[in-house]
Amino acid sequence: MRFHLFIFLLISLFFSNVNSAQSGCTDVLAKNYNPNALENDGSCCYKKLKIKKFTSVVLSDSLTETSGLVEWENQLYTHNDDTDLHLYQLAKNGSITKSIKLNGIKNNDLEEITQDKTHFYLGDFGNNAHGNRTDLTIYKIAKTTLFESPKIETITFTYPEQTDFSKQKSNTTNFDCEAFIATENELILFTKQWKNNQTTVYSLPKIPGNYSAKYLVDLKVNGLITGATFVEETNRIALCGHTKKLKPFIVLIDDLKNLDFKNINQRKIKLQLPFHQIEGISSTDGNIFYMTNERFSRKIIGTFLQQMHSFSLDLSSQ
Repeated sequence: MRFHLFIFLLISLFFSNVNSAQSGCTDVLAKNYNPNALENDGSCCYKKLKIKKFTSVVLSDSLTETSGLVEWENQLYTHNDDTDLHLYQLAKNGSITKSIKLNGIKNNDLEEITQDKTHFYLGDFGNNAHGNRTDLTIYKIAKTTLFESPKIETITFTYPEQTDFSKQKSNTTNFDCEAFIATENELILFTKQWKNNQTTVYSLPKIPGNYSAKYLVDLKVNGLITGATFVEETNRIALCGHTKKLKPFIVLIDDLKNLDFKNINQRKIKLQLPFHQIEGISSTDGNIFYMTNERFSRKIIGTFLQQMHSFSLDLSSQ
């Protein structure tokens, strides 16, 4: 009997050790990296990091309110948030190489552009003025038609938690949005929570129609999210944003599997670009990033012109 009990205890201890070794921090760059961990549990902690080296260029006066950014076929594309109905193609030096008129759409508050292999998606879902919009729209633009007569379809949506559509004080709503990405099957939205200073993640179908966005998760980012980019090859999402005092940052989201944000690694990195209202971000490899900021002017602080910035993110040396 004692021998059987001894064997049982050994087996229990073995499986206990195996189970405990299966989850933990799997990122070798984290302070609490666990070499025995086989599955990430979202517990990774990182040392503080600030990006200081940028290549920056001033953009045309046509882009004082540049609000989104995406890279396709070695060209960058941006747009203004509420001043016109154009996509602007940019060279890597920031010069405008093409202006594309988007007929048949409205620009209430165009805040973001993203893409998949066949389409651009342009988000008219800015909602900071009064927080009561009932016409939140995403325009789906076929890339093959972009330079002739763009074929544009519409996706409209509401937030399931929003029941009060009365007029709110500006910059106080949690139902504002300026960032989204396109995965193979869905659109993923990241809200700009003015009250909670966090972001809520929602998903939407990419098929034209009217939908109630599906709630996924709340993420603690301690700032206002203004843009997003998705690197499919490395399964990395990068969010850009700034604090209410205009201190910009990016948030890297790694180890995202099947759109399950519960066990992701989330790393916040500061950007040494004070008072730059960063609005758009793009990367095709997860290492070289491009960002744009809109023009910002205050009497006490001064004027910061609309610019495009690029930087290299080599975390292996950090």
